[in-house]
Amino acid sequence: MPKQVDHEGRRRVIAEAVCRLADERGLEGVTLRDVAARAQVSMGAVQRCFRTKEEMLAFALAYVGERIGERVRARLVRSPAQSAGTALGYAATEVALLREEHRAEARVWLAFVAQAAVSEPLAATLKVNYAGLQESFAQLIAEAAEGAGHTAPLDAQREARTLLALADGLTAHVLIGHLAPQEAQEVLHAHLGRLWTHSG
Repeated sequence: MPKQVDHEGRRRVIAEAVCRLADERGLEGVTLRDVAARAQVSMGAVQRCFRTKEEMLAFALAYVGERIGERVRARLVRSPAQSAGTALGYAATEVALLREEHRAEARVWLAFVAQAAVSEPLAATLKVNYAGLQESFAQLIAEAAEGAGHTAPLDAQREARTLLALADGLTAHVLIGHLAPQEAQEVLHAHLGRLWTHSG
């Protein structure tokens, strides 16, 4: 059993190395040799954990998605008394990676998204991530609409898809400098404000 835990721990150390390299040079700059050097393990150790570079990248992407998901859940648990609408705003902000301390993670996430356009294994991993986030958003949207006493029908899944796409777009706009983080935050809040206004 301890061996299995060590194996999983090593995979995570390698995933961290992939992320640091992807942040510095993009995914095209990630080689098995450089990952091994950055993770301070042998090439053989990397190859024992992952059969191919693609498998290693898919694991690293899932690892980043898991970290973002954990932060979203932590924000929701931190203040259980908060309204579903407030919780949704917190969750969307986490997904959009707008805070300064998440800038490196945002660069890595977008590098993976770009690569997923031409990599089926990465696309499959991303779809699982997005499906989970969309479900969380949809539940919060339905709960917030109900809590606010809205009688007009609201398609929670459609609104969740829209919000997820908006969050991802804002990540890109902030990274390239088209929007300041504060402006992106305002766009997000304005969208959520319109959502409740139009659903009532």
